[in-house]
Amino acid sequence: MTGRYCYKELLPFTAMVAIECSNVGVNVLFKKATEKGLSYYAFIAYSYLISALFLLLPLPFAFRWSRSLPRLNLSLIFRIFLLGVIGVTAQLCGYKGLNYTSPTLASALSNLIPAFTFILAIIFRIEKVVLRSSSTLAKILGSSISILGALIVLLYKGPIIISTPSPQLSPTVRSPMVSTSQANWVLGGSLLAIEYLLVPIWYIVQTNIMKQYPAEFIVVFLYNVSGALISAPICLLLEENLSAWKINPDITLMAVIYSGFFCTGLSSLVHTWGIHLKGPVYVSIFKPLSIVVAAISSAVFLGEALYFGTVVGAVTLSFGFYAIIWGNAKEEELREDFDMRPPTSKTPLLLS
Repeated sequence: MTGRYCYKELLPFTAMVAIECSNVGVNVLFKKATEKGLSYYAFIAYSYLISALFLLLPLPFAFRWSRSLPRLNLSLIFRIFLLGVIGVTAQLCGYKGLNYTSPTLASALSNLIPAFTFILAIIFRIEKVVLRSSSTLAKILGSSISILGALIVLLYKGPIIISTPSPQLSPTVRSPMVSTSQANWVLGGSLLAIEYLLVPIWYIVQTNIMKQYPAEFIVVFLYNVSGALISAPICLLLEENLSAWKINPDITLMAVIYSGFFCTGLSSLVHTWGIHLKGPVYVSIFKPLSIVVAAISSAVFLGEALYFGTVVGAVTLSFGFYAIIWGNAKEEELREDFDMRPPTSKTPLLLS
């Protein structure tokens, strides 16, 4: 019983928390790397390539463990390729939005992911809706509050609460976020919102794939290969300046390797495993945990200001987030009680 609890509850929880913290690190390193001149198009293409190379090494062992799996057919390969298209598009929108804004805003808006995932799960009948159920009402209310909070973060900046000037910046050279206009802030936030709509779509497609081909490692490897094949020509076309593709042995190299291993590699693997084990809504509810980590990291490492609108929006988003968590936990509790309930004596008569 203890081993089953650790695998089904404790291990997924720990893995999701660790991955969300590592994803914040990717955002902070990305901002530092772009300040050094690395193109975000090059960053995305390199990340997928490095991730595919990392996953290539243990791939023979994964195939050996997965001999009982069905063969990969054209339909499955097409859906994995579709995952690559969704993933690359999400990263293009996300990193461009991050370039206009900050890791703190990106983490605050990531609270939209549980709401969008829940809505899409209803549309694709992964989640059941019972309007008289308190758990369903909590999820609907939480989704609505999350979207309201995202709009506050996106449309209202407000006064600066905390301003930590970076020692590396002179008075004439300001941080990209500080010099960003309100128009760029809204544009960047809109691009981040598009990314956080595409991520739940990625979860839903991945859920469908895992039902037919439950081999997380192989699927994630093929996803990263697809991402590398898709992103390389697109990013080369969008970034014609070859000097922007140069990787120096400094923060840019660290950022690319870190992103390739943790973000597009390990993060995709853990999320796919979590989707297979617990479902897409469970995976999505851990996104808001990155807000505090992002705010502290941005202030310390990037010297970015913390705005009042971001705090108000993040608090509003958190209320929606916890409402969705409560609804999900309530459904899990009811499901376990139903599974443990002994069959009634009338059941054989009904089946006969």
